[in-house]
Amino acid sequence: MKFVALIKFKQKMTKELIARTIKDNEYDEKHGVKILGIYWTLGRYDSVAIIDVPDEGAAMKISIRRGDIVNIETMVAIPVEEARKLVE
Repeated sequence: MKFVALIKFKQKMTKELIARTIKDNEYDEKHGVKILGIYWTLGRYDSVAIIDVPDEGAAMKISIRRGDIVNIETMVAIPVEEARKLVE
């Protein structure tokens, strides 16, 4: 399943927090998460991540583990081809 995660930092990002985030990402990848893209953004959110995970539970675990440093709004991403079939 693909998800889009909208991320807002709770505190100023430091080298230490960035290092922790990298470690967290490596941990997730070892446990079945594929990070398809991470982008720092301007505007309402500080970052956007596109991930492929086995199920909703795995996506929830990612949010919970990072909850002390970021607020995450996670949305299921449905490929446009599948969405079109739903309206036919």
